[in-house]
Amino acid sequence: MNITVFSAHAFERPYLLAAAQGKHELRFVAEALSVTTAAQARGSRAVALFVNDDASAPVLTQLAELGVSYVVVRAAGVDQVDLPAAHRLGLRVANVPKYSPFAIAEHAVALMLALSRQLRRADAQVHRSDFRLDALVGFELHGKTVGIIGCGTVASLLHGFGCRLLGTDVVEDEALTQRYGLTYVPLDELCALADVITVHAPLTPATRHLLGAAQLARMKRGAMLINTSRGALLDTEAALAALETGQLGYLGLDVYEYEKGLFFYDHSQQPLADDLLARLLALPNVLITGHQGFLTREALGNIAASVVGTLELWQSGQPAGNELLPAGSAVPALEVGRLHLVPPW
Repeated sequence: MNITVFSAHAFERPYLLAAAQGKHELRFVAEALSVTTAAQARGSRAVALFVNDDASAPVLTQLAELGVSYVVVRAAGVDQVDLPAAHRLGLRVANVPKYSPFAIAEHAVALMLALSRQLRRADAQVHRSDFRLDALVGFELHGKTVGIIGCGTVASLLHGFGCRLLGTDVVEDEALTQRYGLTYVPLDELCALADVITVHAPLTPATRHLLGAAQLARMKRGAMLINTSRGALLDTEAALAALETGQLGYLGLDVYEYEKGLFFYDHSQQPLADDLLARLLALPNVLITGHQGFLTREALGNIAASVVGTLELWQSGQPAGNELLPAGSAVPALEVGRLHLVPPW
């Protein structure tokens, strides 16, 4: 099968080639999928997309006219894909909902620890041969109340630190309550009670700016907020305002509301044109990474295997369990919903 891989990065190519085992022709396109780049899929039966590709209706129409039948997203989130349009066009769509139970959860905890123990500031001081500790007093996660928005594996990690766990989710998992003592509460209550809030929800029209000025105002003064899911879940302007007043004490981001065209590329030779991001980066209690939460050897291998495996199932006429089917399909609604409503981290 001919497969065009859009937004192809050097870090993932060896894994995709290994998964293909020489049985498929992979065409790597560095540019993101858009109305201007869709033509590069000509001759391919499938396309593999990444988080910032544009799979809106006009682009999907172009792909269908070029003879593309299959669309696989190399991630759990599918907010970049117009699923109703894809189904109208007869395109089959799948994501990779379970590429690693730990990669993003561990990254979220890493951001918590780096912020709570002042590691960014400590590293900068040591590199200046300044070994004073006065500005480096932190706090322990043990005993703190952590609110999880979109509950999954991260609950087990935080339970290991001795945290009290609160959660909010569209589907409550009783197993998390039984194993880790997680208590489900409404979002507003979670914001009011948590010392640390970590976000693991997908981006949908209903969740855009899920955390805005009102939610930030309800948080404990000086609380920590971590987002490793999708940037637009957080109203970034409101978060900056809350940081500047001290209402928000710490902010850790692996995603950014305006990351498209910025993250995954080297802009080091140009001035940073994004004033909002520049203002965030100037604050010592903010830590931002460039959407690397998924970036482990294990996750990359699993993503590649899932992409190729899904396409091979379709090619052989078999169903794929990770296919995103239209409403009312034969697959149970809850299962389909959880695939793209609650990513497994």
